[in-house]
Amino acid sequence: MLDYNNSIALHIQLKNIIEKKIEEGIFTGQIPSERQFMEEYHVSRSTVREAINLLVREGVLEKKHGKGTFVSLKPIQDWLGNLSSTTDTIMQMGKKPGAQLVTHYLTETTPYIQEKTGLKDAYFIKRIRFADDMPIGVERHYYPIEIGVKLIKYDLNDATLYDLLENHLGIRLAEAEQTISGGIFLDEDREFMKMPNGTNALIAERIIRDRNREIIEFEKAFYRNDLYTFKINLSRKFG
Repeated sequence: MLDYNNSIALHIQLKNIIEKKIEEGIFTGQIPSERQFMEEYHVSRSTVREAINLLVREGVLEKKHGKGTFVSLKPIQDWLGNLSSTTDTIMQMGKKPGAQLVTHYLTETTPYIQEKTGLKDAYFIKRIRFADDMPIGVERHYYPIEIGVKLIKYDLNDATLYDLLENHLGIRLAEAEQTISGGIFLDEDREFMKMPNGTNALIAERIIRDRNREIIEFEKAFYRNDLYTFKINLSRKFG
């Protein structure tokens, strides 16, 4: 509900409510009419219009003449899947995806990961990724301990981790930050990749948060740059 004693303007409060309902999947397709918002939140038509117009300008909503106002964003899980699912990317390359769990354990994170995530301790999961049975990358995942211990109860060979997080653990993924750079594979991964020392790699560093901006995952992955390409299709992220 709106807080009429709050210093935040009513139309901003209403905007935030609408945006949250879109994020949570409560509003999909056409949103309620101006009249419905006025009656539910006891505000003027101008307050409703200001809130909606802000979301239209931000690309969250779109107005269709003679029809109403509609959600213009894809669901979070759709765009995040395009960003984060190695399985989808390998399939788009026309190859058969695969994954092999290498190890998992509780660990104290490095100062770098602590600075990035605030996680002093984490649950570490390492997997090798395959395309047509050929190793193309090594993925290192760091999760808050309570999430990691739940994830590892599933068979992580050939599983899509983000599918497990959302559809099995009920975690709503909402924000993604990704950095892609060049580098070389770590010496410890050569046995898995079957490649000579010093082989060049694409390095993807990724942070996933939920809608409360809590850290869900930190990942650092190394992929063969001659076999793997990134396709990133991002919609606006919620903030």
